Amino acid sequence: MAQPAGKLKVTIAEYLALEEASETKHEYLDGQIYDMSGGTPDHGLLAANVILELGAQLRERPCRVHTSDVRVRVQATDLLTYPDVSVVCGKLLRDADDPNAIVNPIVLVEVLSKSTEGYDRVEKFAHYRQIASLREYVLVSYRTKRIEVYRRAQEGAWILHEAHSGSIDLVSIGCSLSVDAVYRGAFEEPEVVS
Repeated sequence: MAQPAGKLKVTIAEYLALEEASETKHEYLDGQIYDMSGGTPDHGLLAANVILELGAQLRERPCRVHTSDVRVRVQATDLLTYPDVSVVCGKLLRDADDPNAIVNPIVLVEVLSKSTEGYDRVEKFAHYRQIASLREYVLVSYRTKRIEVYRRAQEGAWILHEAHSGSIDLVSIGCSLSVDAVYRGAFEEPEVVS
C-alpha cells in the first residue's frame, strides 16, 4: 500500500466526494486515503485477458465480471479498493454508504506488480478474507507464467492451488483459466518509437 495521500483522517463520505472528483483511483482504509499506482501495458493486458476468459465462460450464467473500475468494500475492515477483476454471482449487493461499491464478490483477482506484490499477498488478502461471500482469490504473476488460486475450504482455511501451464480451475464459479490464454501477448519486447 502506498503512503496516505493526506495526513488528516477523513470519513467515507469525504473519501467518496474526493474520489468522484479525482482523475486517479485511491484506496480508503481507517480514515486514510492511499494513492493507487498506475498500471503497465502488461498489467492491463493480463487483467483484460482474465476478464475475457471469465466473461466468455460466464456469459449465459447469473454471474457478472467487473473491471477495476468497480470498487469493493470490505465491510469488516472498512477497506474500499479496486481489485483488477471481481466476479459476483446472483444478486449484486451494494454498500449502504457507497452505492458504487459491491460487497459480495465470490472471486477477486489481482495482477501483481513489483510495487504491490507484497501488499496484495499479505495485507490486502487479510482484508479480502473477511468478505463472507469470497470463495477464491486469484493472483496473476507479472514476472513469469504463474496463476495462484487461494480457495476457501469448508472449515475456513485458505488452500493454495497454482499453475504454470495448462489451466487452473475456479471451482466457485465453475470456470477455468488457461495459463496460455491469460498470458497471451504478455512479456513481448515492445517496439519503441521515437
